[in-house]
Amino acid sequence: MKDISFIQSARELLANSTPVDVLRWASEVFSKPVTLATSLGAEDQVLTHMVAVQRFPISVFMLDTGRLFEETYDLLEETRRQYDLKIQQYFPSSTDVEEAINRNGPNFFRNTVQLRKECCFIRKVKPLRRALKGNAAWITGLRREQSPTRDGVHVVEWDEGNGLYKINPLWNWTNGDVWDFIKAHDIPYNPLHDKKFPSIGCAPCTRAVEPGEDDRAGRWWWETPETKECGIHIVDGKVIRKKNPQPAALVV
Repeated sequence: MKDISFIQSARELLANSTPVDVLRWASEVFSKPVTLATSLGAEDQVLTHMVAVQRFPISVFMLDTGRLFEETYDLLEETRRQYDLKIQQYFPSSTDVEEAINRNGPNFFRNTVQLRKECCFIRKVKPLRRALKGNAAWITGLRREQSPTRDGVHVVEWDEGNGLYKINPLWNWTNGDVWDFIKAHDIPYNPLHDKKFPSIGCAPCTRAVEPGEDDRAGRWWWETPETKECGIHIVDGKVIRKKNPQPAALVV
């Protein structure tokens, strides 16, 4: 159940804490389990490293949409081996995928924003609900600097859509902070990052970014910046937005 005073006090307590301190706090303060969601992106690799090395009692999972890059799957195996870590994969319903493709075509997500969100709902949002079931909080690699849709991210939030707390240990880190940590600790990362892919999702929906573009410009590049969220990050019932957020017409 949402506790505003808990969120406010947690933000004050953790305002100047390191990500490891935030992870330690998250692993100790909740009576129910806490889980880390990884997309195998740079930020998530940092958090996975911290969880594994510190041996925090935090499970790790990923959403396998079925349309990820081959490099992402290779990195998954490398990460499992390096940290001797179980990373649970959650898949979309084959029936949902089959019906949507037969109804709209294999790449229907490019037709309209609503159809793209339907695809994300099937492949990410619904599996996420299963992954989060029974947990008190989930941990993400969200950072304020990543894109205009994320500059309101806090270290502790309430995920209205899934009914649990969301913890963002890297909320105030810069891109430079992330990569300095990766290099300092020899953390495995997706080679697509070296090819100007700062944010990596499904292969058909991700491209390299151009100079001057934000980190998520390569995600769903055919859409306007204001729509570029898949819907798994909901705060107080709203998809993350830059300023004066409005309720999403389709919560996916």
